[in-house]
Amino acid sequence: MSSSPTDSKAPRRRIYLMRHGAVTYFDATGRPVLPEEVPLNEEGRAQAIAAGLQFKQDGVRFDRVIVSGLPRTVQTAALVLEHAGLAETLTPEIWPELQEIRGGRLADIPREQIQQAFNGLSHGLLREDQRFLNGESIAELLDRVLPAISKLRAQTDWDSALLVLHGVVNAAVLSHAMSGGGRMMLGSLVQAPACINVLDVGEAPADWLVRVVNFSPQHPLHTHTRHTTMEALLAQYLQYRSER
Repeated sequence: MSSSPTDSKAPRRRIYLMRHGAVTYFDATGRPVLPEEVPLNEEGRAQAIAAGLQFKQDGVRFDRVIVSGLPRTVQTAALVLEHAGLAETLTPEIWPELQEIRGGRLADIPREQIQQAFNGLSHGLLREDQRFLNGESIAELLDRVLPAISKLRAQTDWDSALLVLHGVVNAAVLSHAMSGGGRMMLGSLVQAPACINVLDVGEAPADWLVRVVNFSPQHPLHTHTRHTTMEALLAQYLQYRSER
């Protein structure tokens, strides 16, 4: 198991919660790529490798690895495990209920609502009726993510688990942990590509400890940007839409 050698019985289990590495959501012509199909780009692969090397450097081992099944999480997990030296001993499990929040059709969003549609989930305490790009609501996301986390906690065959998921899904898990197992959603929890969060969880429903949030091995202090992923995507989409 992955407990500290000084512990006779670890009081809590550990979850390493990652976001997938960077992807390119618009092709060379500016056309949006289907979120269900988009793969890691070169930068995203480098980020995943850096995360794997960080785990190896710190001697971290996992009992289980869980991905959402979307290609960007599967590819990130594979690179992390390869460069952590764990690829031969672990096979990622696919939990589709942990896929990213689902957007609607961008073309159906009126121009005056575009900015709110892209950035409305990035700030403050979110309402459950708020929707992502006119698609899935926060309530619908929580209805599938929180039971999955409860299911994982109920399973006793692991001490240390790696979850490679998505930005908004990670924010839901972090909000749940920060509120002691509550149902809430904080939109301000930024998740950089291939970032690592460290959570400890005990037996009691409210026993959550949040130890690390949004650690990026390549950019620990995030000095390279002050934008969110959705702000960058909005700029790309507006350029594509203006050229049509």
